[in-house]
Amino acid sequence: MKHAGLAALGQLESTLRDLREFPDLRERSTGVFYRKSRSFLHFHEDATGLYADLRVGQEFERFPVNSAIDRDVLMAAVHRALEL
Repeated sequence: MKHAGLAALGQLESTLRDLREFPDLRERSTGVFYRKSRSFLHFHEDATGLYADLRVGQEFERFPVNSAIDRDVLMAAVHRALEL
């Protein structure tokens, strides 16, 4: 599974905009977010759709982000991971 390209990330523009609002996150490249010096969230694409890998503790957890409901689930997980 490859990292999501710019065309795929374009489908997630509102989600990316929301993620950019978190003061603890830094977007080092489009769609690749870090918290402090550690990778926190990035996106992948394949034939089955788009996915986000979110650091939860020491591991990454994969979330589908193909629908509005999927993206809401991801954002709730981001809030939990940031302990907001």
